[in-house]
Amino acid sequence: MALQITAARPDPGLLDLPWQTPLEEWPESILAAFPRGISRHVVRFVKLSGRVVAVKEIKTDIARREYDLLRNLRRLDLPAVEPYAVIAGRVSSTGEPLDGCLVTRHLQFSLPYRALYSQSLRAGTASRLIDALAVLLVRLHLAGFWWGDVSLSNTLFRRDAGAFAAYLVDAETGELHDQLSDGQREHDLDIARVNIAGELMDLEAGGLLHEDRDPVAVSERIMSRYRELWAELTETEIVDTGERWRVDDRIRRLNALGFDVGELSMTTDIGGTTISIQPKVVDAGHHSRRLLRLTGLDVRENQARRLLNDLDAYRVALDRQGDQEENVAFDWLHDVYQPITQSVPPEQARKLEPAEFFHELLEHRWYLSEQEQRDIPLEEVKADYLARILPTKPDEKDIVGVDTVEMPVIAWDD
Repeated sequence: MALQITAARPDPGLLDLPWQTPLEEWPESILAAFPRGISRHVVRFVKLSGRVVAVKEIKTDIARREYDLLRNLRRLDLPAVEPYAVIAGRVSSTGEPLDGCLVTRHLQFSLPYRALYSQSLRAGTASRLIDALAVLLVRLHLAGFWWGDVSLSNTLFRRDAGAFAAYLVDAETGELHDQLSDGQREHDLDIARVNIAGELMDLEAGGLLHEDRDPVAVSERIMSRYRELWAELTETEIVDTGERWRVDDRIRRLNALGFDVGELSMTTDIGGTTISIQPKVVDAGHHSRRLLRLTGLDVRENQARRLLNDLDAYRVALDRQGDQEENVAFDWLHDVYQPITQSVPPEQARKLEPAEFFHELLEHRWYLSEQEQRDIPLEEVKADYLARILPTKPDEKDIVGVDTVEMPVIAWDD
């Protein structure tokens, strides 16, 4: 049987990989030493044509199904890893058939949750990861995607201005529907609650959990955070006709959560005394889209919110409230943001993304200003941060040296 490679943009370099060898036996010379999460399948990070891809060994029909699902999620602009190729028809050098492989692009500056806990993290990290996972789950459910195996292990996390952004990394059990029933959503939530509790217990057993609460209690947060966000995005609100300002208030609340409202359904009762408001089309990324329109910077939602706040402060400081927003944004980009982010020494540029670096500088400025009780210029803050803080941080662009498979873990029954 001939080797079959299915890819949207075929890379000739795929032909040079040792597909006739079981994945766990691939030579170290082609592997990238990235942190691996816990998986039921063999997964390896591989250097390919100047980039890094993740290769998962799995039954060929399952690999093809997951590849198609991930492509559909990407078309829907949902946070998920990018599928790269499916490899079928593998045969060993002795003629034995081998499982297929799913190849996905490595998501730069992302980490599995166990690798995050190998670093020095402050208390509350588990809650912030769960909050990010809740947002991801709501977005997937709004699009009609049932995950079927919601967990921290099946998610990658990227820093997002003090919080985290979550990305689906394993769609093996998923199903894409036109719309999910309440029962399907609740099933996903229950799976999430049980899986997260087990994962946090693993961390606790290894002495890595920086929480002062029981892991089961912490895992329950996924239920409350998800339901709060789902209600805000989907529930009908009844207001009096004399309180029409509440229509705009509902939109502002959704924008503050990072969502845009494409359409509102508004109906009045027979007497015309009350209005029913229900969002019809809700898209995530309100602040990131606004920042992209103004500056061309493509960053995550919390980062965009932070940069927009600094842009607003810049506008006020220069007394330019009457100027066109686009003109002010252009000047802020060229006079403030780019000079700051481009001044990071090349040997430290892999530690943080530019937007996250800028956010951390703003945080450091607040800390130093509080400490010294004066306004400190950003250039002075940058010099202190580059000298004392950034060198202590691990590289996160393509982080190496932490194999989470070797971290303490206990077995849990499914």
